[in-house]
Amino acid sequence: MRFDNSYLRDLPGSYLRLAPDLAPAPQVLALNLPLAAELGLDAATVQENAAAWFSGAAVPEGAEPVALAYAGHQFGGFSPQLGDGRAHLLGEILDPQGRRFDLQLKGSGRTPFSRGGDGKAAVGPMLREYLISEAMAALGIPTTRSLAVVATGEPIWRDAARLPGAVLARVAASHIRVGTFQFFSARGDVDKLQALLTYTIARHFPEAARAEVPALALFDAVAAAQARLIAQWMGVGFVHGVMNTDNMALSGETIDYGPCAFMEDYAPGTVFSSIDRQGRYAYANQPLILGWNLARLAETLLPFFDADGERAVDLANERLEAIAGMYQAEWLTVMRAKLGLDGADAGDLALAEEFLRAILGVDWTLAFHRLAGATEDAQDYLTLFEDRSAISDWLPRWRARLHPGSAEAMRRVNPVIIPRNHLVEAALTAATAGDMVPFDALLAAVRAPFGDAVGREGFALPAPKGFGAYITFCGT
Repeated sequence: MRFDNSYLRDLPGSYLRLAPDLAPAPQVLALNLPLAAELGLDAATVQENAAAWFSGAAVPEGAEPVALAYAGHQFGGFSPQLGDGRAHLLGEILDPQGRRFDLQLKGSGRTPFSRGGDGKAAVGPMLREYLISEAMAALGIPTTRSLAVVATGEPIWRDAARLPGAVLARVAASHIRVGTFQFFSARGDVDKLQALLTYTIARHFPEAARAEVPALALFDAVAAAQARLIAQWMGVGFVHGVMNTDNMALSGETIDYGPCAFMEDYAPGTVFSSIDRQGRYAYANQPLILGWNLARLAETLLPFFDADGERAVDLANERLEAIAGMYQAEWLTVMRAKLGLDGADAGDLALAEEFLRAILGVDWTLAFHRLAGATEDAQDYLTLFEDRSAISDWLPRWRARLHPGSAEAMRRVNPVIIPRNHLVEAALTAATAGDMVPFDALLAAVRAPFGDAVGREGFALPAPKGFGAYITFCGT
């Protein structure tokens, strides 16, 4: 494993050096050998050392463990100091092409940023991140990846329950967040902000360095990447659940899978998180939070937009006002592909919005996946609907916008398998009790989300009626 530590060299003051806790009896529960191969890691070496390296029991050669500092708005309230309260960045892996990827342990012990927490994680939440991040990768959505989950052999306590502990090894393009910029901005440390700006541009958006105003070019690139990401989330019915500014990566990857889930019956107000009682991060609010979070990033970059404060604010506002249109364009691109539309037409936005109104209360994934079969005969498709009037009116207008290959193209972008919530819970419950078979079967299924459901019907169908409302927890 070839490590570098450019973050540590270039950004002093943004981390604290400390080692992860030693896991007393590490045991590998899940090991992502395909990802290891992508990173250029030797499979035999990884398998031999996974239990120690990815649990905190041993530090790989060349790694320099640190806890990262950042701030953030959490549910709208600003905390000037958050940081990694249960995570350790080991360093940056250099792949065969020289690209760098952070390797971080999550659930690896208390740090000075723990704020009273125990710094640990349970098997269930760590396997959830592994499972959902692999599903997102298979769906083609930018995401951090999970390299391993290792049981520590140490019990932890959550709500008076004794649970088996675990550590997740996470791979990311970087862990630079909006909250990282907020950390230095809140302290008025312009020099460190400048260093962070320069580093982020060099690592993620090198073309911005050649722009007349690099900070504006960085902001434009981040806004474009985030608009594209959230549009992709919306396309598959993904609800992140905790879109705080410290959970928004400037790389444009999905990061921090806590109380996340995939929406089943389409309801714009869908919330899964047990702590989101106001629906701030509901499914339909995610595009609005995109703009809100980007406004917080813009605030930190004002000193670099223009030396004139008023001019800097004007430049920021121009860009913030454009975000809604940017997002809508990305969302419409996603919808045109999902609906199999032929090219672009001025009426496509209305056509997509009418479809969404028609499928209210219908399973989101099945409504899109089975639509490919309705290009000529809609009888089977209509069985999804209790009230068929709106969809029956819509189908002829939709068919007029199709091309000969629409059905096949739709099957390539509309998954038949997502991590169904009842299956996720069953797999995590079994794994917590020591049985990994359901988890492994579900993982294999979500890694092949497209195609048909023949032979995999159990992974493609909605939850049974008695499953009830689904609630998720952050795992801390």
